[in-house]
Amino acid sequence: MGCYDCCIRCIGAVPYPSLVATLLCYAGVALFCGCGHEALAQTEVLVETYFARDPQDFDVMASFIKYFQFVIYGLASFFFLYGILLLAEGFYTTSAVKQTFGEFRSTQCGRCLSLTFIIVTYILAFIWLAVFAFTAIPVFFLFNMEHTCHSINILAETTPSINQHSWICMDARQYGLLPWDAMPGKSCGMTLASICKTSEFHTTYDLYIATFAGAGVTLLALILYLIPTTYNYAVLRFLGRKGIR
Repeated sequence: MGCYDCCIRCIGAVPYPSLVATLLCYAGVALFCGCGHEALAQTEVLVETYFARDPQDFDVMASFIKYFQFVIYGLASFFFLYGILLLAEGFYTTSAVKQTFGEFRSTQCGRCLSLTFIIVTYILAFIWLAVFAFTAIPVFFLFNMEHTCHSINILAETTPSINQHSWICMDARQYGLLPWDAMPGKSCGMTLASICKTSEFHTTYDLYIATFAGAGVTLLALILYLIPTTYNYAVLRFLGRKGIR
């Protein structure tokens, strides 16, 4: 067998769907972890500066932010290792299905391991779906805040009376960011509009959008991995019953 034939066989054994899924997973997790970590840090500055006067009112949220930042470190490490395992398992099942390397066959243990990866990835996909939904909450809050500021600016331009827009507020306590007895806990009127013009607000908003996008890309990668792996496992199981592999 010549060098050219070996190269063709190796290229044929590459699990391209799993490879694409792995790259998407790494990109999504990097976006989610990097932007999420910075978004949480910016949230701490934003809420502490404009919505909470007493540091004790912010203790619970500050502890949650620090805890979640450590969780992000763990997620980055876990997905880095898990992505390598998924790619290796993709190489195994693709080679077994295509019989790329002649006498290479799947075994009962190998099929059991593939099934384990599929089940774990299914569970991980459902968990990540909840994470994806959770990351939409801060995006929703900041989107409402930006829309409220836009309404205040319109009223400020069309009506000379301050009382017309001073009643429009954003209450961080309604979103669980602060306890109900926190003071002031909310921002109203032109004070709220001035917050929306700060760099902290725009940076936090953009970071949360990137975090939300990263969670979506990671979820897409998990689904993309499940499709070819489940198909390969089904083929191997069927042929195993026939005694071919």
